[in-house]
Amino acid sequence: MDKFARYLLTALICVVALGQFVQVVTRYVLQVPVMGLEETMLYPTLWLYILGSVNASRENTHIRANVLEIFIKTERGHTVLAIVGEIISLVVGLWLLSWAWDYTRYAWRVWRESPTLYIPTFYSDIALLTGLALMMVYTAWHLARHVRSLHGGTEA
Repeated sequence: MDKFARYLLTALICVVALGQFVQVVTRYVLQVPVMGLEETMLYPTLWLYILGSVNASRENTHIRANVLEIFIKTERGHTVLAIVGEIISLVVGLWLLSWAWDYTRYAWRVWRESPTLYIPTFYSDIALLTGLALMMVYTAWHLARHVRSLHGGTEA
């Protein structure tokens, strides 16, 4: 799974970079803008952003402002703080996931299309639901690891 995520994110980065390169060359060097390129770039860019967040959740490398860690001196205290943080993340994430589910149901019902190329926008709309669901799975997994480490299991 790690290898697949790595290759997928690398491919998405390359597609986005290539698309931007083509856009700059055709628009500013050749003075011939490519119609619909912005529309097609929406899909890999959005999926890259969302799956990058999922990857950060998987690796547990999201940016955190853990000021309380300065004042907590014990390893047990750090673990309890991590558990509280994961629970808050899970509650907020599940709340956002319910909103994403409502939005996805709306997007399915309406079935909008892009203005120039008539590409269904549902394929970019579903990225939010997919990403939040995966982030909640990884958050729950990290929470379970912290709880196990608190009860004398392996260190998280």
